[in-house]
Amino acid sequence: MKQIFSKIASFLLALLVLFSTFSFTVEKHYCGDSLMDVSFIGNANDCGLEMQEIAAKTNCCKNEIHQIKGQDQLRQTQVDDFDFSKQQFLAAFYISFNDLFLEQDSKEINYNNISPPEILLDYQVIYQSFLI
Repeated sequence: MKQIFSKIASFLLALLVLFSTFSFTVEKHYCGDSLMDVSFIGNANDCGLEMQEIAAKTNCCKNEIHQIKGQDQLRQTQVDDFDFSKQQFLAAFYISFNDLFLEQDSKEINYNNISPPEILLDYQVIYQSFLI
């Protein structure tokens, strides 16, 4: 349960970082008071030829452009900033972290079908050591 929660939390945090850096533009085209078209990826379409002629005379059409900017403060690490001490730390971290998740296969050996070894000599009689 704990692992599932940590995976979900890390996935949600990654999505939060991803969507906070997105920038996009919403373009709207109005003819009079009515919204004619909304575009998220390109230019909003006009009213049409008949409405354009009327709109050109009366100047009732307008375009609204809303730009939503994401954050651009996430700094990309340069190769020059990666000095030897950081390389050592990264190598040690990778090796220790990678070893944490190695699956070790444990083989269970059942000794139920194995009989005890045959005793060729009776050592109690040879050495005359008896329990009384």
